[in-house]
Amino acid sequence: MAKKSDIYTRKGDKGETSLLGGKRVPKFHPRIRAYGSVDELMAQTAMLRDLLEDASLRADLLEILYIQMATASVLAADCEDCPVMLPEVGAAQVRFLENRIDQMDASLKPLTSFLIPGGHPAVSQAHIARTVCRRTEREILELAREASVDEEILRFYNRLSDYFFVLSRKIAHLVGIEQKPWDPKL
Repeated sequence: MAKKSDIYTRKGDKGETSLLGGKRVPKFHPRIRAYGSVDELMAQTAMLRDLLEDASLRADLLEILYIQMATASVLAADCEDCPVMLPEVGAAQVRFLENRIDQMDASLKPLTSFLIPGGHPAVSQAHIARTVCRRTEREILELAREASVDEEILRFYNRLSDYFFVLSRKIAHLVGIEQKPWDPKL
């Protein structure tokens, strides 16, 4: 009989886990929180992708998922001589987001107020992804206070929250709903 994958090892039962490279750390370590937040964001991004029919937006979100997986791998590594080749996340990935933001924004009305999230499940999911992305960025910044984190990763997550916001507006436009502006007088 073929051996199944080792999905459980029992090594984490006492609250520690291994980083890429073998170092053991508590499960609440800033590095674990950082790549754990990326993992959560990936699930939210995948849910958003599954809610969309637009092939171009789905392709963009798949590309973003690949980049998120790459950043999670880099954040999970705490070693100079890691046993595997780590993916590079650089300026090209940030430019990818900026280009997509600019393309979507060009097709939308100018923004004149804050918007209330909602109106359609995919619009709401884009806002959930945006807020999880902001927390992810904070977790990565917290890690950067004590360890080296590539600035391009920080730029990527900063830009990604902007992408999700503009995407929420684009989705609203595509499905034909008017997003509710925030009225501070209420």
